[in-house]
Amino acid sequence: MRCPFCGNVDTQVKDSRPAEDNVAIRRRRFCPACGGRFTTYERVQLRDLVVIKSSGRREDFDRDKLARSIRIAMQKRPVEAERLDQLISGIVRRLESIGETDISSKVIGEIVMETLARIDTVGYVRFASVYKNFQAADDFDRFVSELRPNTPDE
Repeated sequence: MRCPFCGNVDTQVKDSRPAEDNVAIRRRRFCPACGGRFTTYERVQLRDLVVIKSSGRREDFDRDKLARSIRIAMQKRPVEAERLDQLISGIVRRLESIGETDISSKVIGEIVMETLARIDTVGYVRFASVYKNFQAADDFDRFVSELRPNTPDE
């Protein structure tokens, strides 16, 4: 593993342990050349996924991009980082188990929204606002009103 600080290719593993509910291995590494310490994660990848954008453009699936968008939506919410890691791993496993290597961005967005809706409604609305490209406050109002249970007039 190449050192992110100096580029040395001869780094040493100092500690390994299971992570993300035993679906990854967390490795603490040390670079003897510069003394830098860093962490890597090793995960099983069932297949290489390709995302088909709404424009028709194709790009390799990027787990980190998915994680960033979910973490932004869940920023300052009472959900532990470890729970978010499990959520992200679950989404990736679900995408890999679909059986197709080409997956539309719409399918990915729907799976993320379905998952976030079960975890935290504020994070769900935040993610939806970007995913559904809300342009005005009315868009939020319509979306949130759909979340509210229908209660009869009292």
